[in-house]
Amino acid sequence: MNHTYHLSAPLTITDVESLTIGDRVILSGQIYVGRDAAHKRMIELIDAGRDLPFDPVGQILYYMGPSPARPGQPIGSAGPTTSGRVDSYTPTLLALGIKATVGKGYRSATVRAAMQQHKAIYLAAIGGAGALISQSIVASEVVAWPELGPEALQKLMVENFICFVANDIHGGDLYEQGKKQFAVKSSIEKSASK
Repeated sequence: MNHTYHLSAPLTITDVESLTIGDRVILSGQIYVGRDAAHKRMIELIDAGRDLPFDPVGQILYYMGPSPARPGQPIGSAGPTTSGRVDSYTPTLLALGIKATVGKGYRSATVRAAMQQHKAIYLAAIGGAGALISQSIVASEVVAWPELGPEALQKLMVENFICFVANDIHGGDLYEQGKKQFAVKSSIEKSASK
């Protein structure tokens, strides 16, 4: 039985321990946005022994590149990007205290293991719903590297941003579960049609 949870950053271990794959999470409050270029810069800072432009402990990191905002709006379309593009950077950021990432698509085995090790979750946002997601964003601010344009590190204030737990701290994987359920259903349907 899946549940619905209302959460806001910074997240605690207690917050993420209670979540399992398939649960609906409604985010409100502050989250950070970064794509490939921002991740590369963050890792360069870490490798140089320098602080990140924000305190990562308990934070939520959304993989998204916004479109330009219309007049009077905080942001344009704000749909998720493919999470696998930043998998090589993710374990390092989880080790620093990031408690949730948000995107779309599978995570690598290395990232899933790091989520279990560091007690972090992966939330899936609905791909193709960027205009709808943008309605849950009430403020947007560039935190670092404005020269990167839509790939700059940003801070968003969100209200009722809906996503789903795709990977939990217990090793659960919603994508793998879905494939297994589909395979069982297909097998039963094939048997019934014989």
